[in-house]
Amino acid sequence: MTIRSGPFLLAALSIVLIVFLMRPEVFEPLFKPLVQAGAPAIYIQANLLSLTLSHIGTVTIATGAAIVIAVTLAILVTRPFGKEFLPLSRSIVNIGQTFPPVAVLALAVPIMGFGQKPTLIALFLYALLPIFENTLTGLTTLPQPVVEAARGVGMTGFQRLWRVELPLALPAILAGIRLSAVISLSTATIGSTVAARTLGEVIIAGLQSNNLAFILQGGLIVGALAVLIHSGLSILELKAARRAG
Repeated sequence: MTIRSGPFLLAALSIVLIVFLMRPEVFEPLFKPLVQAGAPAIYIQANLLSLTLSHIGTVTIATGAAIVIAVTLAILVTRPFGKEFLPLSRSIVNIGQTFPPVAVLALAVPIMGFGQKPTLIALFLYALLPIFENTLTGLTTLPQPVVEAARGVGMTGFQRLWRVELPLALPAILAGIRLSAVISLSTATIGSTVAARTLGEVIIAGLQSNNLAFILQGGLIVGALAVLIHSGLSILELKAARRAG
């Protein structure tokens, strides 16, 4: 994707996705050859736009919570008083990567019940590590002359953190958020196995009815969202990098 064609292709993808979510019947001729005679070519058991918004909402809540916890932990362990807690913090954020999301769902359902809550827990745990490690890298690889200059002009520890360290580390932090958001977006589909309203519902319906069109629709929507979110956060990351010099 070239620099000039990139924005145009992203805009075109956004338009096609919006049209498909709002008027999926327009695309029925494209999916009709993929289904058996008499089988529906467009998923109509639930509104695709509603499912997509619910899917995005679940990912946003889980990733947002992971950002707050992971960034806070990374800040604490890079302060003089918190360095000794780095091994413990790494162990905590590694929990999500140690247990597969399916296992987390299986453990959470008996406690939280079916629905969105087990999915949020699984996505939250899975998103912690990339954000934590990228934030840690960003805060520990700062140009020392800049940090010393901030200290030399009399800035307090909080002022250095807020005005100097976090802005300089922001590109690395955004890279971790981008990775976590894209992973969570695809992983969230398994939430439909425990009755969460995600786009996994479309894929599961296709698998159960041997309907390739349903499977493709669910996969394409998730894939398009992943491309758009990845590209959007990449643009923010590039702007933050330029601002940080």
